[in-house]
Amino acid sequence: MTTETAASAAKSLSWRTPVILALCGCAISVLTFGPRSSLGFFLTPLSQANGWGRDVFALSLAIQNLLWGLGQPFAGAIADKYGAPRVLSAGVVFYALGLYLTSISTTPTMLHLSAGVLIGLGLSGSAVPMVIGALGKILPESWRYFAFGAVTAAGSFGQFLFSPIAVHLMDAYGWRETLAIFSLILLLVIPLSMMLIAPRKPAGAAAGPVPSQQSLAQALSEAFGHRSYVLLVLGFFTCGFQLAFVTVHLPSYLIDRGLSAEVGGWTLAIIGLFNIVGSLGSGWLATFLPKRYILSFIYFARAISIAAFILLPASPAATLIFGAVTGLLWLSTVPPTSGLVAVMFGTRWLTMLFGFAFFSHQVGGFLGVWLGGIVFERTGSYDTVWWLSVLFGVLSALINLPIVEKPVERPVPAAA
Repeated sequence: MTTETAASAAKSLSWRTPVILALCGCAISVLTFGPRSSLGFFLTPLSQANGWGRDVFALSLAIQNLLWGLGQPFAGAIADKYGAPRVLSAGVVFYALGLYLTSISTTPTMLHLSAGVLIGLGLSGSAVPMVIGALGKILPESWRYFAFGAVTAAGSFGQFLFSPIAVHLMDAYGWRETLAIFSLILLLVIPLSMMLIAPRKPAGAAAGPVPSQQSLAQALSEAFGHRSYVLLVLGFFTCGFQLAFVTVHLPSYLIDRGLSAEVGGWTLAIIGLFNIVGSLGSGWLATFLPKRYILSFIYFARAISIAAFILLPASPAATLIFGAVTGLLWLSTVPPTSGLVAVMFGTRWLTMLFGFAFFSHQVGGFLGVWLGGIVFERTGSYDTVWWLSVLFGVLSALINLPIVEKPVERPVPAAA
C-alpha cells in the first residue's frame, strides 16, 4: 500500500518538470526584483510631496539594504527547516505592505519603517537568494546551475520591465497609486511559491552530502569552520561593493566628466540587458567548468574593465562599452557562488548558507554606496573608491582560487 501511495504521489507531481519549476522561479524573481529596482523613480515626487531632502529617502533605502542582507540568513534557515513557500509568502506580504505604507508615509520615521524595515525584511524572505535555495532542493543537479543563472537573469529582466511600467503608471495615475498597484501585483508571488514545494523524501533519505538529521547549529559550525566557505563569503563582499557603487554613483560620475545624464541612463539600461546574457552564461558554464575559476575570472575581469574605464578619456562610446562589459559580469557571480555552497554542503541548509554569503554582499553594497558619498564630499572625486573597487576585484580573484570544490568530508555513520 505504501508503494502504491508513493507511486501515486510521484505521478501527481510528474507535471512539475524542471522547465516548469525554473519558469516559476523566474516569474517570482521578476515580480520581486522589479518593484524594488524602480524605487529610485519615487525619490523626487515622494520627497517633494513631503517637503523632505533626498537624504531621508536615501536613508530608508540604506536601512532596506542592510536589513535585507541581515535577514537573509535567518529567513533562509526558516525556509530550510519549514519550506521555502511559507517564507516566500510571508516575505511578499511584508514587502507588499511596505510598498503600500510607503505610498502614504507622511513622516521620516514612517518612511524608514515602511520603505526601510518592512521592504528590507520582505526582500530577505522573497528575493532571488530564497528562490535559488528553493530550486536547489527540487531540481536535479543537471538543471541546478543553469536555473540559478536563469533566476538571476530574470531579476535583471524585472528591473528592465518594471522601470518603464513605473514611469507609465506614475504619469497616468500618480506615484502613490503606482506604489499601491505594485503592492497588489506582488501578491501574485503567493500562488507561484506553492509550485516550489519540495516533495517529501523517503525516510532516511539525505539531501546531497548533508545528512538529513544535521541541525542548524551543526551546519553553521561546519560551514564557518570550512576554509573554502569562508573564502567564498569574503569574496562575495566585493561583488556587492562594486555593484552598489556603480548603480548609485555612476550617473553622477559621468556628469562630472562632462557627459550627459542620458548616457548614464543608457549605460545602466545596457548593464541590465547584458546581465541577462552574463547570468545565463555563467549558470551554463557552472555545469561543467570549475566554479572557483569562473568566479576568479569574473572578479579579475571586473578589475581590468574598471581600471580601463577610469583611465581612458570620457566618451559615450567608452562608457557604453564599459556598461556592456560590466553587464556581462554584473550578477554572473551568483550561479557559481550558490553552486559552490551546494557542492560543499548539499542542499539541506543551502538557503541559509547562501544567505550568509549574501549578507557579506550587502555589507559590501552598503560600504560601496556610503564610501562613494563620503569620499566625494571630502575630495570632490570618486577616484579613491574606483581604485578600491579595482583592488577588491583583484583580491577576490585571488581569494577564490584556493577554494576546494568538493563535498565536505564527514564521518560515515556505522552500519547497524
